[in-house]
Amino acid sequence: MITPQLQAMVQIALEDAARRSKRDAASLKVVLAELVTWPDGSLGCPQPGMAYTQALVPGYRIRIAAGSETLEYHGGARGQPFFCPAARITGPTTDSRI
Repeated sequence: MITPQLQAMVQIALEDAARRSKRDAASLKVVLAELVTWPDGSLGCPQPGMAYTQALVPGYRIRIAAGSETLEYHGGARGQPFFCPAARITGPTTDSRI
């Protein structure tokens, strides 16, 4: 189920994906939009050389197909989505107790 807040984040991600891919937003497809729990403060997109809080962080992830390209966006519960390059993507926690 997509909450109104998550839907708003999807719209922001779609606008960015349209700019990045140089495609019309109507031609993009949302492949995934889900609430997740990230295992740390990197929100599933760690940057080399950075240190992150080691605490569970509620958030979301969004995947958008732009032709043959897939763009992934991550965010925390209180933040806007940001593009995460494929080489830096890590997954959310799989701890079912959360």
